[in-house]
Amino acid sequence: MCQYSMCGITGWIDFTRNIENEREQVQRMANKISHRGPDETDFYFETHVGFGHQRLIVVDPAGGKQPMIHTEDQHRYVLVYNGELYNTEDIRSELLTRGWRFNSHSDTEVLLKSYIEWGEAHVEKLNGIFAYAIWDQSKQQLFLARDRLGVKPLFYKEHQNGLLFGSEIKALLAHDAVDPVIKEEGLSEIFALGPSRTPGHGVFDGMKELRAAHVGIFNRYGWKTRRYWNVESKPHEDSVEETAEKVRNLLVDAVERQLVSDVPLGTFLSGGVDSSAITAIAAKYLENNQKDALQTFSIDYEDNDKYFKKSSFQPNQDKTYIEKMVQTLDTQHHTYVIDNHTLVDLLKDAVRYRDLPGMADVDSSLLWFCEQTKKQVTVALSGECADEIFGGYPWFYREDDLNREGFPWIRSSEVRQNLLRSDVSQQLNLEAYTKKRYEDTIKEAPILDGEGEEAKARRQMFYLNMQWFMPTLLDRKDRMSMGASFEARVPFSDHHLVEYVWNIPWEIKTYGDHEKGILRKALEGILPEEILYRKKSPYPKTHHPAYTQAVINWMNEIINDKDARIFEVLDRTKVKELVDQKAANISTPWFGQLMTGPQLLAHIAQIEYWLQENNVIIDI
Repeated sequence: MCQYSMCGITGWIDFTRNIENEREQVQRMANKISHRGPDETDFYFETHVGFGHQRLIVVDPAGGKQPMIHTEDQHRYVLVYNGELYNTEDIRSELLTRGWRFNSHSDTEVLLKSYIEWGEAHVEKLNGIFAYAIWDQSKQQLFLARDRLGVKPLFYKEHQNGLLFGSEIKALLAHDAVDPVIKEEGLSEIFALGPSRTPGHGVFDGMKELRAAHVGIFNRYGWKTRRYWNVESKPHEDSVEETAEKVRNLLVDAVERQLVSDVPLGTFLSGGVDSSAITAIAAKYLENNQKDALQTFSIDYEDNDKYFKKSSFQPNQDKTYIEKMVQTLDTQHHTYVIDNHTLVDLLKDAVRYRDLPGMADVDSSLLWFCEQTKKQVTVALSGECADEIFGGYPWFYREDDLNREGFPWIRSSEVRQNLLRSDVSQQLNLEAYTKKRYEDTIKEAPILDGEGEEAKARRQMFYLNMQWFMPTLLDRKDRMSMGASFEARVPFSDHHLVEYVWNIPWEIKTYGDHEKGILRKALEGILPEEILYRKKSPYPKTHHPAYTQAVINWMNEIINDKDARIFEVLDRTKVKELVDQKAANISTPWFGQLMTGPQLLAHIAQIEYWLQENNVIIDI
């Protein structure tokens, strides 16, 4: 049995200060992210180092206690860790052959001893989701690492002769030396790209996020980072049948590895292919291992049967398909229906947990959903990442999206620019900023020599999604689940699956002329036919006019507030016009597939709340 450590981590290292005399700084940083680990709080201090750890206990309470300290050959190593290793026993076995002994079942102990044994190279052995820091006393250095797909967050800020780090932005803002300053670049992140974010960007001045698949080292010579993993482009030589079999085996392995838990566990079930696949695999595994029936969970909105509006992005509702899966698998199912009042009220909480303006009711509904699910289970598996790696979104197969420059989920640069105050608009060129970020990412995409232009464009599209759209949804899942002190696991982010699927040609990915066709073929015999070939429908949103009206009421309060911060950036008259029209003229989503008129208004209201809540200093 391995211990999974879903937590919050913080730390401060400074070779010119005695941090032991400033313990309250680290303690305050940790307290800001107590929701990530309400079960246990602990700290480690020595002269130049302070670590804080907030723990959500899932397994092995004693063995996984952190900060974890190990002394080897009179050298001390200290670890704070947020994550899960899915190959703990494989690594433990290898370490045992090298003479190591273990005092617990904890993956935390395996991780720390892996670093001591293999140094920086140990990170390449890890299969899981993680963000962690190790103080190596003998080398007088801090080692930071983040998982390959960026499922777990890790922010940092260089400060004079030191470095601050934390699982969330709010942890860094709690330090006296960090002011909530946002400059031109940060404003461009919010208004040009929001709610997405440039990889590695922390929005606030001087704040950064350790990029996915990167490690960092801080010592007396300064700070440096390097990438330890990326997808590698190479020819795909497997037949359709072989490809389907490998996809099936990799997915089953990923799901089964993530079913380890000593606390109640379930799955989120929308009735779509992705969540249904995870649910079916999990239900069979529990049955084969004589475990209790799987608990499944879904969300719906008040009166959505009455107000649902079919669109090309959202062609149907989930209810019928969920019922089919529950009946087929005989799961213990729970459906939660959120009312509009709660949905609006939680828009502010969603900003507090995300630390940035987010995806409006798409965030607040997930926060509430996790809070309700936590009453039954502590852990749930979820279907994020499948659309990004298999090509499930419309922009993967629409020709105009493949041929246009720019992020296909952001079609609103002109609308965004027009909302700015004239003086701000002269300083911020949102379209140019967006284009630059797009081009930077395209240049990074690993292309296969000899591929045609169309195949090259598709690789670039997949890379864009992995670096931008996927992290936005993973941020959402991490912050909203952790806001509920709840653990969400995402099997489709398994890097072995991602590596293999990356090189599957488009004609095989769309086998049978279906989006995600090869995934559907891989799941033949696992899912019922109606589910297997259901047209993709994204995470549900509300269509209720009461929600729109509640958001409009909030926006009118902001418009009538002479001290509203949002109008330091946006034009009050133009925003009022937008509100008076109920944003009905915004037919193209502000972001992704779901953020149309009502969600745009809620997003603007969230920006106002974020500016007020964080006392943001706009410096342009």
